[in-house]
Amino acid sequence: MISANASLDAAHTEKACGHPAWRLFAVSFTALFFELMVIRWAPSIIRLVAYYANLMLISSFLGLGIGAMLARRRIRLFHWFPLLMLVYLFVLLACRNADLPGSSTEGRFNAAYAHLTSYLIITAVFVFNAAVFVPLGQQIGKLFQTMPPLRAYAWDLGGSLCGTVIFGLFSFLFFSPFAGLAIVIVIFLILTERQHRWWQSLLFAGVMIVMLRTNETGFWSPYYHITIRRYDIPADAGQRENAATNIYSRALPLVTKPENNIRTINNPPVYIVNVNQDFYQPHMTINPLRYTNPLSKDFVRSTSYKYDFPYLVSAHRKKVAVLGAGGGTDVEAALLNGAEHVDAVEIDPMLVKLSHQFNPSGVYDDPRVTVHTDDARAFLRRALEKYDIIVFGWLDSQALFSHMSNIRLDGYIYTAESIRSAFNLLNEQGWLAISFVAGADWLSHKLFAMVKEGTGQTPYVYAHEGSILLAVARGQHSPPPPAIGDFIRIEPSPAKLQAAKSVVPTDDWPYLYLSRRTIPSDYLFVITLLLLVSVTSVLTLRSERFGSYGWHFLFLGVGFLLLETSAITNCCLYFGSTWLVTMIVVAGVLLMVLAANYIAGALKKVNAWLYLLLLASLLPVYLVPQDAVLMMSFWQRVSWVLLIVPLPVFFAGLIFSVTFRDSSAPAFSLGANLVGAMIGGFSEYLGMAIGHRNLILLIAGAYLSSLLCLIFAKRQRFRTAAPC
Repeated sequence: MISANASLDAAHTEKACGHPAWRLFAVSFTALFFELMVIRWAPSIIRLVAYYANLMLISSFLGLGIGAMLARRRIRLFHWFPLLMLVYLFVLLACRNADLPGSSTEGRFNAAYAHLTSYLIITAVFVFNAAVFVPLGQQIGKLFQTMPPLRAYAWDLGGSLCGTVIFGLFSFLFFSPFAGLAIVIVIFLILTERQHRWWQSLLFAGVMIVMLRTNETGFWSPYYHITIRRYDIPADAGQRENAATNIYSRALPLVTKPENNIRTINNPPVYIVNVNQDFYQPHMTINPLRYTNPLSKDFVRSTSYKYDFPYLVSAHRKKVAVLGAGGGTDVEAALLNGAEHVDAVEIDPMLVKLSHQFNPSGVYDDPRVTVHTDDARAFLRRALEKYDIIVFGWLDSQALFSHMSNIRLDGYIYTAESIRSAFNLLNEQGWLAISFVAGADWLSHKLFAMVKEGTGQTPYVYAHEGSILLAVARGQHSPPPPAIGDFIRIEPSPAKLQAAKSVVPTDDWPYLYLSRRTIPSDYLFVITLLLLVSVTSVLTLRSERFGSYGWHFLFLGVGFLLLETSAITNCCLYFGSTWLVTMIVVAGVLLMVLAANYIAGALKKVNAWLYLLLLASLLPVYLVPQDAVLMMSFWQRVSWVLLIVPLPVFFAGLIFSVTFRDSSAPAFSLGANLVGAMIGGFSEYLGMAIGHRNLILLIAGAYLSSLLCLIFAKRQRFRTAAPC
């Protein structure tokens, strides 16, 4: 039965924006679109958020869940969304200079010493990010009370699906935080009551003014916010001493256009590409003939030897593949050393586009080069030709591959299985070369152990100031030189190598940057703190007693988020860790849940057999090795992903929809489910310790807990209804 408050909300709905179903669709669209935009945009303001991006998703679920639980409260929080957004932006701006905390158990590029301030900042970002979603969650909850639960859920899913697809296209074709926020603002002003629009518009004007302070001029790729600084190679002996330091300086001038005639001028500058406010790679030429000053020539030569490394150890170099081609410096090195054809693989299309503009060598316009905008692991799987040299060219990442996972963008590149697939693509005299900024000594040994595990050969390793070069060959070969520039050939420590063998990255545990199977202490600290904040918020703000049904929906949320994460990680392994694969999987999951919601109308109740089908559908995902799926043909893998991977999502969707239909408090049940999804997001970090395959056991445990809560709730209801 619809309450008096719900009827009043329905009247407001009709007056403000027509039918409540379309309003629910619009609010759900706005929530999903805004959520994805914040996840994409916040790391460009606060660098450390890039390493905690999934926490932004989790906090969004928390805010929406708390809001839905407040649906029966008389206070209408939806009006205050503009104010909360303005406060949130001020928080982001105030925290923009926060350092990325270092960790003794996880390698992070250019991290500072760990300190409490950084953890408090990420907690503040989490709390205020959750707060800005509370009004949207409450509005969704109020609208759920104005129509039958399954119908409301269908409109909610439809809005979320549309938001996912539209944001994916917007993100790829033309991402702009200003344009994205403008879309959110316009939809909100259409949805809100007319009498409030004048002061809400003033607040939104303040939001846009603050936005002008949050981002430097730059470029948006599907993975990063990119800024470019110009560095002129010193021609004076006095300046030369500080050249290595100056090249990383944030005092270098920001640019958006290259020097005129960059392809032909002498002494071209170096363009330093930064991502999320930190150094990433240079766009430059390493051809000394382009420089007339002897000191400039020396600088280029001292830089080029680490790119020439694969060709100093190998006599065969006609056909080369460069994985992580970036701005093209590794590709130019291959051409300068006599390569006749180079396959340049780069996952980020913006880096290739910027190289066309800023790289003085114009290497990507060379007819000998074929550019593949793809994930390196996916390229290795599809490659049909053999190579003389395969180069992992300083291939590292400073972000997660998805906001629904804690795996790095390059996670599936640096695994024993990936190295094995690359090694198998070499000719009989071919070489595999890896260049990497290791930093920690344990990470160098881990790379050594991974290459040895993947190839069955003992690699040669060179080290200099935290960077390492590894090379391993097929067939007979001459020993490489004892030194390459400043890099000296070393022998790994037997004790450290033995320790590294037990934590070699695999497709099930793709964590090159972890020193051991554990959740880093700073993650545990932040997660514990955020859980305390979340639990306190839910217990304080909930509008009614949780009860067994509340716990039932909470455990469904835990299982569902882990299911969705599992689907994304599996599909990214099978088809590449690209933004497109992630978007398609998320959209596919929502479609599967929408289909389950439609079919649920024909089911009278949830029986234990639905849970049995759900648990049975998890067995293939758990029992079939990932290697076996990777060995399938393309269409067999497509069939696996379309039929087997999403099947548990379908059964879970049926269970949710049927019990949700019979819920006496649908808005509260939705809120409990979203809070459960938040807990599931935290639980995903357990993959760092137990591997992602074993998370399936955690999923099964969540659904069994849901079943027990449902049985207990039904028994309670039966006892209450029984006559005395």
